[in-house]
Amino acid sequence: MIQIEAEKKVHFCDGMTRRDFLHAGSLGLMGLTLPGFMQLQAQGAVIGKEDKNCIFLFLVGGPSQLDTFDMKPDAPLEIRGPYKPINTNAPDIQISEIFPNVAKHADKFSIIRSMYHKAAGVHDTGHQMMQTGRLFLNALEQPHAGCVLGYLRGSKNDMPPHVLLPRPIGPTGGNMPHGQSAGFLGKAHDPFILNADPSAPDFKVPDLLPPDYISAVRIDRRQKLRDMVDASVAQLEKDPDARLLDESFHKAYTLMSSQNAREAFDITQEPDSVRDRFGRNKFGQGCLLARRMIERGVRFVTVNMFETVFNEITWDIHGSAPFSPIECYSDLVGPMFDMGYSALLQDLHERGLLDSTMIVAMGEFGRTPKINPAGGRDHWPQVWSVLVAGGGVQGGRVVGKTDEIGAYPIERPVSPAELVASVYHSLGIDLETELPSPGTRPVPVVDYGVQPVHELFA
Repeated sequence: MIQIEAEKKVHFCDGMTRRDFLHAGSLGLMGLTLPGFMQLQAQGAVIGKEDKNCIFLFLVGGPSQLDTFDMKPDAPLEIRGPYKPINTNAPDIQISEIFPNVAKHADKFSIIRSMYHKAAGVHDTGHQMMQTGRLFLNALEQPHAGCVLGYLRGSKNDMPPHVLLPRPIGPTGGNMPHGQSAGFLGKAHDPFILNADPSAPDFKVPDLLPPDYISAVRIDRRQKLRDMVDASVAQLEKDPDARLLDESFHKAYTLMSSQNAREAFDITQEPDSVRDRFGRNKFGQGCLLARRMIERGVRFVTVNMFETVFNEITWDIHGSAPFSPIECYSDLVGPMFDMGYSALLQDLHERGLLDSTMIVAMGEFGRTPKINPAGGRDHWPQVWSVLVAGGGVQGGRVVGKTDEIGAYPIERPVSPAELVASVYHSLGIDLETELPSPGTRPVPVVDYGVQPVHELFA
């Protein structure tokens, strides 16, 4: 951000100065750019919409369906694996024994057991499709669902519309984007990224304020920018919508110094007992921060359980280094998810926020039905399981069914596009809403004809 010094002051209707205008203009990353706001106002997409929220819990690495939410206890040992199913508090639903706390909340979520895609079985393609509904084509990056929501609805309560915790997904072997940006909508609509470990003892509230001054900027560049701003302000004052635009910039400027925003990130305000219940790890504390974000006005939160699959214990259980052994599901990864997810469901339910907040817990693909020679399971995009709760989703049910070895869907296959359409449906976004793109035609939020998974809401 560049801060401009000038003798002449220009004020908007409510007293905001040109300097404030520049501060606010630097906040495009919060989804409040001038062209976007004008377009949305013309479409009526900002006003009169019911507030719904969403949380993506991205289980990076691809959990095995056979060892988590689609158990096959009657299959041969090399298929069923080392874990046993347990009953839940929902009739006729069993899940893995590695999730004893999640089992107590099955009445709050539904399981999609027939998720699949037909693209290459690499992490990056799954990341893209599960968060955008599409593969990237011709170097055109599709926008994350949270960025679409921020573009269409903007901010509320001085909070960024989309927050990503704790860090973006890093290298996973494909050298492709992971679908966690605003893509063709532009960087102005990228998520606010925490870039810190909320479980670290020295975790601090991120600095939401811009730098006071950038001394390296040359005088002539400042002069050119100052002249450009003078012209822009003069044009705004002539525009009949200037008052409305002035208010939007004022909100953007307020965000940067918002006490509400700083308190939302201050996880130390939570009692130790609550932090312990979520789990003192990046994922657990990320889930707790997600709840705090939603409470205070963030519309969409993405929590990455892991940032890579290399040399770290994750869901990516190939069985040999640099990947993870299948035993980590009971030793580390399973308990982390069990605590964080169950605590998030419980807290949102107790605070009356679950009905208005969809939670999607998902990986990018499943695992091979047969255990490999290294004692693990390899990539398998042919089928896997996803948990969906809140936001109008009916809990305690199963959508779809797989064959006897958990290899393929045999009832109600669900594509990533249909899952993303279900998210938009929950958020109240018309599936034929079109987004501006660099191409010759607008792009709908999901491909024409794609429908939500209605069985989740019926």
